[in-house]
Amino acid sequence: MRRRDRETDLILAYEIIDNSDFGVLSLAGEEGIPYGIPLSIVRKDEFLYFHSALEGRKADILKLNSKVSVAFVSKNQVPDIYLNQELDEIVMNNKNAGHLLGGKVFTTEFESAIVKGITTLVDDDEERIAGLRLICEKYTPDKMKYFQYAIDASLKITAVYKIEIEEVSGKKKSI
Repeated sequence: MRRRDRETDLILAYEIIDNSDFGVLSLAGEEGIPYGIPLSIVRKDEFLYFHSALEGRKADILKLNSKVSVAFVSKNQVPDIYLNQELDEIVMNNKNAGHLLGGKVFTTEFESAIVKGITTLVDDDEERIAGLRLICEKYTPDKMKYFQYAIDASLKITAVYKIEIEEVSGKKKSI
């Protein structure tokens, strides 16, 4: 990481993952062509889980190359700390206005994490259901009383993948 001053510890990196609405799974596709897809992903300890159709491009690529990267963003906003009148005064009275404005006005506050790991198709039904339960508890917690009905209807047509986390890095910028 080039900006070590923005690097987070492992605890915050995991919080970023856990608080993200989605992760972007990046794969090395056919003929080395990159393929990225946003997914509903959940973490349990040192593993990430996501679900998929049994067949398709993602499944085909993962059969050929199980190494993946997943990017998460839990916070992303442009700070609005100055009124236009204040900016006018800064520009008129400060010789370093461009540098000041570039670092405080034309910037983004963010929290992000990147995971590198190895993906496996989960074939044990108990673990598949546990992975799906984790996903549903994160994304649809108020509907969990209907979870078993969904499992009964769709477990046979749903793939569950597990990513073993090999490396995690987190980055944060605040003003």
